[in-house]
Amino acid sequence: MIIFLSIMTSFSLFAVIYHHVLYPMLLSWYAKRHPQRTVSPTPRNFANNSQDCILPTITIIIPAYNEARWIAEKIRNISYLDYPTDKLKVIIACDGCSDNTVEIASNTIQEALCSDTHIEILSQHKNQGKVAILNQFIPQYDSDIIALSDVSALISYDALLIAAKHFENSKIGVVNATYRLLTPSSFGERQYWDYQTKIKQQEATFGNSLGAHGAFYLFRSALFVPLDKDTINDDFILPMSIVEQGYHAIYDPTICAVELDYVDRRDDFSRRLRISAGNFQQLIRLFSLFNPKYKGTAFTFLSGKGLRITMPYFMLMAYIGSWLLINSPFFLFTFICQTVGYVVGILGVILPRICSHKIFQIVAYLITGHTANFIGGINYLFRKLMGLLNRVHQ
Repeated sequence: MIIFLSIMTSFSLFAVIYHHVLYPMLLSWYAKRHPQRTVSPTPRNFANNSQDCILPTITIIIPAYNEARWIAEKIRNISYLDYPTDKLKVIIACDGCSDNTVEIASNTIQEALCSDTHIEILSQHKNQGKVAILNQFIPQYDSDIIALSDVSALISYDALLIAAKHFENSKIGVVNATYRLLTPSSFGERQYWDYQTKIKQQEATFGNSLGAHGAFYLFRSALFVPLDKDTINDDFILPMSIVEQGYHAIYDPTICAVELDYVDRRDDFSRRLRISAGNFQQLIRLFSLFNPKYKGTAFTFLSGKGLRITMPYFMLMAYIGSWLLINSPFFLFTFICQTVGYVVGILGVILPRICSHKIFQIVAYLITGHTANFIGGINYLFRKLMGLLNRVHQ
């Protein structure tokens, strides 16, 4: 029993260290030796030129639900993109809005600076949810490329030109943008997203970028696979379903999507609970990506997303196992290190003003994230189990 417990505890400790330390180090080492190909599209300078005719047609679909605060800025931002107007169509899909989103959008598209861009405002009477909106509208448009974007995210002016240059490669199926927060809720959140940006860019050098961010990404319209209606993380499952088809998903740091919306701590935790449930769901639905035929993508999917989902359980096993084996000098040391880490994180959560040092805030954000991951995953598995039992009894 002691031997088995020692093996399981040691394995859990290794998994925690590998996911948080060794894996990022390996990514950094590999990315420096295998940099992604960069592209340099010919600048249009917002003027028509002879190269416009070879650019792909693009439809930007923007799902909107009660977005009165940001919809005007979003429309103006889209109108400022440097792309031929006859090649660009913008669809604002208002999903049963109960505020004045539709009215503000209708007034904004009539502004002089926005009137040259083809913008359609399609209003649904009943709220259906984002997945239903995507399944309904994406197949309706025959553009070469579909772009999806959140209302609250502003896109860099040359984003479409850069993406179009990438799509000249017939093997590219998805182009992902860099996600930035205009106003992070904490230092820990800022550091987390800076870290995630770096990781995503480095993971892409192994073969494919893992997932996308709903703020802004593009894909070939012909490769769209309708999403299951209960899909949670659509911005991960949709692009990875294209990777499953044998196409590449790339990450371009020169395409930027800046998030305007501010998320407070309470809303942030709720959001992370939902994302964590989605992580469990995508692990199940995209299990085929663990197949060795996907090479580097299978490795990063396992080391990144796979371990992230199971990390709370490894952390619990590592801590409890170290406590039970505390008579061993090695496990006594690991128990003390873990305890110090958790105390730092907890203090950063409950006393953010007093424990404001960046170390406290970073560890607090990590601990909160893993807690949300644990609760969100358990909730998802419980709901799936209850659903299965209900079907059995029917």
